[in-house]
Amino acid sequence: MEGAAVHGTADGATALGDEALEICQALLRIDTTNPPGNERPAADLLDRRLRDAGYEPAILESAPGRANLVCRFRGSGEKPPLLLACHLDVVEAAADRWRYPPFSGEIAEGCLWGRGAIDMKNMAAMSAAVMRKLARDRVKLTRDVIFAAVADEEAGCDQGSRWLVENHPELVRAEYALGEVGGFSLHLGKASYYPVQVAEKGSCWIRARVRGEPGHGSMPRPDSAVVKLGEAISRLGKARLPTFPTATARDFFRHVAAHQPRLMRPLARAFARPELLGRLLRLAPNEATSRGVQALLANTATPTVARAGRKVNVIPEVAEFQIDGRTLPGQSDDDLLAQLRDVLGPDVELEIMRSAPPVVTEPYESPLYDVIRSEIETREPSARVVPYLTPGYTDAKHFSKLGTRWYGFSPVKIEKESGIRFADMFHGDNERVPIAGLRWGADVLYSVVTRFCAAGRGATVDVDNRRPPE
Repeated sequence: MEGAAVHGTADGATALGDEALEICQALLRIDTTNPPGNERPAADLLDRRLRDAGYEPAILESAPGRANLVCRFRGSGEKPPLLLACHLDVVEAAADRWRYPPFSGEIAEGCLWGRGAIDMKNMAAMSAAVMRKLARDRVKLTRDVIFAAVADEEAGCDQGSRWLVENHPELVRAEYALGEVGGFSLHLGKASYYPVQVAEKGSCWIRARVRGEPGHGSMPRPDSAVVKLGEAISRLGKARLPTFPTATARDFFRHVAAHQPRLMRPLARAFARPELLGRLLRLAPNEATSRGVQALLANTATPTVARAGRKVNVIPEVAEFQIDGRTLPGQSDDDLLAQLRDVLGPDVELEIMRSAPPVVTEPYESPLYDVIRSEIETREPSARVVPYLTPGYTDAKHFSKLGTRWYGFSPVKIEKESGIRFADMFHGDNERVPIAGLRWGADVLYSVVTRFCAAGRGATVDVDNRRPPE
């Protein structure tokens, strides 16, 4: 592998981890719930930390309060840049359901608590700490390292990555990017894995509409629009859409099966037979496992919003519900619509509200993927790095439009006995990140960045890294 590792001392690693912890705690204490977002205070905090290290970051507002921060460490320019990407907005949190207030940044039970601890202010903090250390160490790099902390990912990216790509592409154009979702410990049986996102499903938000005869509420109608609405939602809720294993899913399950007990390995062969997979999913140990596997193997469609009527004593003539649809790589919006019509029938009108295609880093094997795999498996020899398809969407949707090869890798170590399931932390109650795992992640991220971008061990640079992006 070209470029040797640039590892800090044990004290250096500890200092880096402490710095990431302090920045993450400060970010978690800023409420950036989207809507409305209001990411500016979080961007200002990162701006101060980076200016302390000698940088001059750029803060660009797509709308009042909707701030995006971009900062660049300058390498020699021999190779194209590496982008460290994160978003500063978070989803809402029901405080009464949390053990500690969601915007307190509480340290308790070995964890740092708060909305965004995993999704994904941890990556913002680790990236900022890495940028600060790069400036202090002045390591000679062949690539620029760009740090972009953006707005609005949780509501579709319009004020964040999409806006940057459409209005300031020169600031964020890179050959490779590290962002979400991946780099976390996944424990299956006695084996441990570190998924790296190399593909994500497309999104297709759909309005479904049904019609019926209007009338007085005192005269029930079995064919009313509201009754039809309920029946359609029930059919969709019980449906399993057809299975289409992608190349990424096949590789994921093949790698996972290879490190499971011998009796489990034949299951990997099932992924070549979609008709068999449907039956196997019914045998999953629990519904959560079945849901997770189904999302990797099929398009999904979830009813999320329902609307009908304006007065309690009037049967409305129209009722509608909205569907959050997700499409596999290789599947189109039209494919999803056809599958929904098979489930819902001809009387349900379907209209696409908004869509974005799947994203695939292909082929996913690359010098950067090799560095990630080497770094993880050197630190944890019994673990394996595996390619991963995420069912959600990320800022990869837009950064990839610039030709950037995206890897979901925001590393965090989660011990098996901690009782923390990474997937449950996303948008869930009591979101938290293990303190030791966050420190570990900051050290891993720094090593991956320097190994991938460094031209020589311990060399210094003469370029001025304090200039703002051009």
